[in-house]
Amino acid sequence: MSTRILVVYYSVTGNTAALATALAEGAGETGAEVRVRTVPETAPPAAVASNPRWQAWVEDGPHHDLATLSDLEWADGIAAGSPTRFGGPAAQLKSFLDSTGGLWAQGKLADKVATSFTTASTAHGGLEATVLATNNIFYHWGAIVVPLGYGDPHLKESGNPYGGSFVSRRSAAPDELALGALRRQGHRLATITTRLVAGRDSLE
Repeated sequence: MSTRILVVYYSVTGNTAALATALAEGAGETGAEVRVRTVPETAPPAAVASNPRWQAWVEDGPHHDLATLSDLEWADGIAAGSPTRFGGPAAQLKSFLDSTGGLWAQGKLADKVATSFTTASTAHGGLEATVLATNNIFYHWGAIVVPLGYGDPHLKESGNPYGGSFVSRRSAAPDELALGALRRQGHRLATITTRLVAGRDSLE
């Protein structure tokens, strides 16, 4: 059975979705089975309408299927991504992750492998804080947190070692440097997850 990777994200204008897609591509390169899922938009319509790019994304996407708790239970490895909101993940993603209490109580999230990624509009707008805040949820699950790290030399130019990120100055779309980092992160997540799953299977 192939390693199962879930990429779940929230996106406002498509930037975080692009990072999620790149991470999924990197995971898929290892032969892993990959699901990409999003979460519902819960912002008030007036807030969405205040930003033309946000409104366009809500109306036209493209959107992945909505994540479910069964997707989390299915996955061996999980990547979660969100735009930065005051140094933490957006409420839309957080709400989904906050709904995992039942799985957590049953121990069904323990020992899964997890990583996170983010986007922001400013270089010091909370990118690292958002990744670390998202990882706090994984710690409570009992998951094994895998950072992006600096294993590939180009990662020293593309962002931080905690998790993939992109600074969207003037509403720019993710560049190849950022997308490459996310592919590396997905490849790393799937590779490490595969090793851990194989190790568990050999002990059973």
